Amino acid sequence: MAEYDASKLMDEMDPDLLEFLQTKVNSFIKWDLVRFFHNNPHTTDTADNIARYAGRDARTIEAELAQLAKADILVREQLGELFVYTLTADAQMRDLIARFVAACNEREFRVKAIYHVIRGMKD
Repeated sequence: MAEYDASKLMDEMDPDLLEFLQTKVNSFIKWDLVRFFHNNPHTTDTADNIARYAGRDARTIEAELAQLAKADILVREQLGELFVYTLTADAQMRDLIARFVAACNEREFRVKAIYHVIRGMKD
């Protein structure tokens, strides 16, 4: 049986997508949120409502949404006492997000991406 070399996973991934995973979408919740906003690009909503749609805890979602806003994937705006989030209008970032979501449809990419997210959580 051939020995599985996990280090090859690093070498075989598109460098832009690898950096995107390591620096911006470095948790499974962020991954879910990026897919949500990609699939619903005109959504502008609160963390509570987004959490409800995503089936996740609102407090956890709030922190992850704030980090995605810092990473320029989302835009965070204050409306009264509430913060709302929407997908960035930046064309380059939207293109990178679209490439990431499309790549996620391939099993081999998902396996590599999961490996990198878990590895990043351990660091």
